[in-house]
Amino acid sequence: MASLLPPRAATHPTERTHHGDTVIDNYEWMRDKDSAELIAHLETENAYTEQENAHLSGLRETIFGEIKGRTLETDLTVPVREGDWWYYGRSVEGKDYGIHCRAPISGPEDWTPPALEPGVDVPGEQVLLDGNVEAEGHDYFSLGSFDVSLDGELLAWAVDTDGDERFTLRVRNLVTGDDLPDEIANTSHGAVFSPDGRFVFYTTVDESWRPDTLWRHEVGTPTRADVVVLSEPDERFWVGVGVTRSARYIVVVVSSSVTSEWLLIDGNDATTDPRMVWPRRDGVEYSVEHAVIGGNDTLLILHNADAPNFELVAISPDAVGAGPEDATVVRAHSDEVRLEDVEAFAGHLVFGYRRDGLSRLGIATLDGVSTPAAIDVREVGFDEPLYTVGASANPEWAQPTVRLSYGSFVTPATVYDLDVASGELTQLKQQPVLGGYSPDDYEQAREWATADDGTRVPISLVWRRGTPRPAPLLLYGYGSYEASMDPAMSIARLSLLDRGVTFAIAHVRGGGEQGRAWYENGKTLTKKNTFTDFIACARHLVDAGYTTTDAMVAEGGSAGGLLMGAVANLAPELFAGILAGVPFVDPLTSILDPDLPLTVIEWDEWGNPLENADVYRYMKSYSPYENVREDVAYPRILAVTSINDTRVLYVEPAKWVARLREVGAPVQLKVEMSAGHGGVSGRYNAWRERAFELAWVLDTLGLAK
Repeated sequence: MASLLPPRAATHPTERTHHGDTVIDNYEWMRDKDSAELIAHLETENAYTEQENAHLSGLRETIFGEIKGRTLETDLTVPVREGDWWYYGRSVEGKDYGIHCRAPISGPEDWTPPALEPGVDVPGEQVLLDGNVEAEGHDYFSLGSFDVSLDGELLAWAVDTDGDERFTLRVRNLVTGDDLPDEIANTSHGAVFSPDGRFVFYTTVDESWRPDTLWRHEVGTPTRADVVVLSEPDERFWVGVGVTRSARYIVVVVSSSVTSEWLLIDGNDATTDPRMVWPRRDGVEYSVEHAVIGGNDTLLILHNADAPNFELVAISPDAVGAGPEDATVVRAHSDEVRLEDVEAFAGHLVFGYRRDGLSRLGIATLDGVSTPAAIDVREVGFDEPLYTVGASANPEWAQPTVRLSYGSFVTPATVYDLDVASGELTQLKQQPVLGGYSPDDYEQAREWATADDGTRVPISLVWRRGTPRPAPLLLYGYGSYEASMDPAMSIARLSLLDRGVTFAIAHVRGGGEQGRAWYENGKTLTKKNTFTDFIACARHLVDAGYTTTDAMVAEGGSAGGLLMGAVANLAPELFAGILAGVPFVDPLTSILDPDLPLTVIEWDEWGNPLENADVYRYMKSYSPYENVREDVAYPRILAVTSINDTRVLYVEPAKWVARLREVGAPVQLKVEMSAGHGGVSGRYNAWRERAFELAWVLDTLGLAK
């Protein structure tokens, strides 16, 4: 069979004019997902990519075997108490999906989770849902809702079998194991029961995939009788629902990227109308938690009104409807500490926050505390220089412990219970890593690059001890939505580290690692800081002797894929290769079209180029697709996407790759034809997908053996 040449897409010019600027787009025709010409082109791209990587098939199988061999395939999660049951999950060797189970507690004072072992029967175990059974006959399977009623008798669960994040919601009787006739199509994530289990609250999406409507369904009644609780007309906002840990309130959250509004429904009567906590104010975000302090019902509100890094205040539930001006300050704003979360329990509060670029956890006991102003927080300390910590699953209002998760680049994910009264940490489980893994075989460190404007940008690194420098290096970045890329151990990454590759994360602006200002200085009209920060990090790693430009690969996905596309245009000489996952590389075209999924919501992040000429010009100046260059030699590029992705449409990387081919770039496109934004479903498929990418990385670094 003759070798395939790099595919050249047909050109069908489309004209676009905004703010007096006319653009001819030769590849916009690819947006027609039903086009036979498009499908044929994508299949040719896949065939070409497979051909170009055929020599890596053995390495891919080796890496897949390494990931599989290091993973304890038959395992159990640490049980979490909720009501009269311990809830946990099972994974079974040879099966792709988790099995959701529970077993009864021994009594009301049973707060010590049972130590479960693979292969050992659990007394009284009940299987609630087996993902492998539900996935039979489907190429894709994703669970979008899983909520058990407080009495433990009903399960609300929702499944997507296409990858488009539209879920079919069902209700299961856990006493009999049978599903009820209740079935609701096209729901969004996160359905929940009312505290009495009589109703299920769920959301549906509009044509732009925006969760815009909250519904109340009475279990056992026809869905045509479902009641609209709230419908949000503003296309910048989406709707979510939950229940306070105390079960005192059902909470309705209406949020955009920069503004939020919370409403409360009486948990004792789910049919009552929602009451607004604070009216929305443009640019003000807040969240609400119900607590009981000094015997009084209290609403704890975390907000950023005149407090960029957020402050915590308290109000009476009777004082809703105003704003933060008359609230009692519980924890004041700090320029050094970014408050991220507070969780309330009957006897304590749990704080999540960031300081010096790292996540932190604090505990405040409520015993003897008469007013919110008297709350005192103590930090839970850890010894490693780099780590990630946070509260984990803690559903019980009266629990005397806090379940937390901890890990680092070298410490596998670890689950602890913290005894609130004594401060004692008890390790319950650490992620098993088979094959003789030892944290002592690896080192981690923090470096600081200096950006063009003098800003110091943190870099987190990990490598196998004894790796000579300079070394091949994979540099990862994201830098959007205030998302923090915190250090965590990865089994798959060991296949790189053990071959002498250093892994690094550039904590660029646009992320949340260093507070709200870090985010604000990497979005809208400061977005280019994200790209130049990443470039500064790459140059620092070369200058500091960690790597060389011919031995460094860059990686990012989604908004991080936009980062990859921008970096490819701005500094192609710094990298041997660029791996772009579901890359947002045609942002201007997408953000100009309010009919596309999530576009209007995204205006708070990127700006509105449809109405604002300055935003239009700024986005056009960095859009990877719009700025492909003919005067440079691009590094090797692999773009990976999914045809059913509703967040970053496949058309963006498809167009980008076609444009790069015009200038002779060595680029490949891999399209999953039955997957969504998160890629393929099933852990074995996911491992194979990652093995494909890592083999490409190693080949690009000259380490494919």
